[in-house]
Amino acid sequence: MSSSGDDLSGLSAELGDAYDELLGDSEAETDDGVLTSITEEFSDEWSVRRMVFTMVPLLAALSVLQMASGTVLETFEDTLLENPSLLILVPVQIGTAGNLASIMCSRLSTQLHLGTFELSLTNQGVRANSGGVFALAATVFGAVGVAAWAIGTVLGGVLTLVQVLTISLVSGMLLALLVVVLSLVSVSASYRLGFNPDDTTIPLVTNLCDIAGVLILFAVVVVVL
Repeated sequence: MSSSGDDLSGLSAELGDAYDELLGDSEAETDDGVLTSITEEFSDEWSVRRMVFTMVPLLAALSVLQMASGTVLETFEDTLLENPSLLILVPVQIGTAGNLASIMCSRLSTQLHLGTFELSLTNQGVRANSGGVFALAATVFGAVGVAAWAIGTVLGGVLTLVQVLTISLVSGMLLALLVVVLSLVSVSASYRLGFNPDDTTIPLVTNLCDIAGVLILFAVVVVVL
């Protein structure tokens, strides 16, 4: 009986070991399956095909909208030719707004990938990035206003420093506000709609700021002058 009991104990132990080994293999296969799924999803996310199908319609639509800003510039052609300072401000304002938008979108996208992004003013990262954009805008657009006035005066312009600086700062800060709002909304919307914010947000926000920059600049010009 003792020998029989020992045999049963040994058989039970072998069965237990076999079960544990089988369970371990199953878990390994499950882990491998999950890893394969994640790898395939990641590869698809960064594939050329996905980028092309996402970006071509977006860029085409934005190109059409860019034509609108050209029409506005043509409307104010006489004003620009009479005031060289304003002519200097146009490309600088638009370019600077695009640069600020690129910085803001890039930083927010990084936050999103790190899992720290939240569409809320209580989020420390959002507040810091927004504050940085406004600080940069105040500094750059202030310097641009002074430089545009100086160059415009040399070229025969009649606008005063106060007028040019006011136009540059007011339009610049309004553009900075637009950059912050559009960046926050576009990053959040891209994620919710299943798009990679790295692909969509920078071209979207920079192009919209180009268009809005022209409209805002000349709206301020009309008010100031």
